[in-house]
Amino acid sequence: MRKENIQQLIEAGLQGAEVMVDFCMRYGNPSTKSKVRKMVDAGCDRILFFPLYPNYAGPTSATANDQFFRVLMEEKWQPVVRIVPPYFDEPAYIDALAQSVERAYASAKERPEILLCSYHGVPERYLREGDPYHCQCQKTTRLLRERLGWSETEIITTFQSKFGPEEWLKPYTVEEVARRAEAGVKRLAVIAPAFSADCIETLEEIQGEICEAFMHAGGESFTYIPCLNDQPAHIAALSGIIRENLGGWLA
Repeated sequence: MRKENIQQLIEAGLQGAEVMVDFCMRYGNPSTKSKVRKMVDAGCDRILFFPLYPNYAGPTSATANDQFFRVLMEEKWQPVVRIVPPYFDEPAYIDALAQSVERAYASAKERPEILLCSYHGVPERYLREGDPYHCQCQKTTRLLRERLGWSETEIITTFQSKFGPEEWLKPYTVEEVARRAEAGVKRLAVIAPAFSADCIETLEEIQGEICEAFMHAGGESFTYIPCLNDQPAHIAALSGIIRENLGGWLA
């Protein structure tokens, strides 16, 4: 799945609107600077900037916004801009997540006993300093559980990708999967709601390190539920969020 696919599908989802759709990377290419310049050169005097992180966090959404504003500082005639807010509780996004879980469970040979919603971790001090990420992740899990109609024991929130010496948000996914296996859980599923598209943290960390920890501790069946990527329900949800945030700008 290429990011160009998502861009093209969103463009198609906004059919009828005179909107130029493009994508950029916070780190790497195509850079935020190159895409803002491209849009300004094309005559765009209004830009809607959409950080593709459902759950807001200082290291993700905020740094993407920082870079966008940093680039705007170089423009002599700045376009009017809007920032799309986090969409962790948008009904269409929650429904898209639920559909992906339902498909995975329907195709499983045996139903997983527990679904782990594994979010990218951040240092615990961020929560104490006012970062809303932890609370937003908990709410996403709760809304997903309610949409699926499950009990609280069937779905839990964990955090992955810890590094460095300080404490990060808990429970840690890699430790939790091992603990569950040691407690007798044989079939486990993992989904990563904080990622809009699969990346190294999902393709390698979850399906590699985390899967291995579960199986080594006695687990028998590990199911990774892919990110929403270019699934139709995801594209529809993103397109709807974009249309809403373009309110008053479109004819």
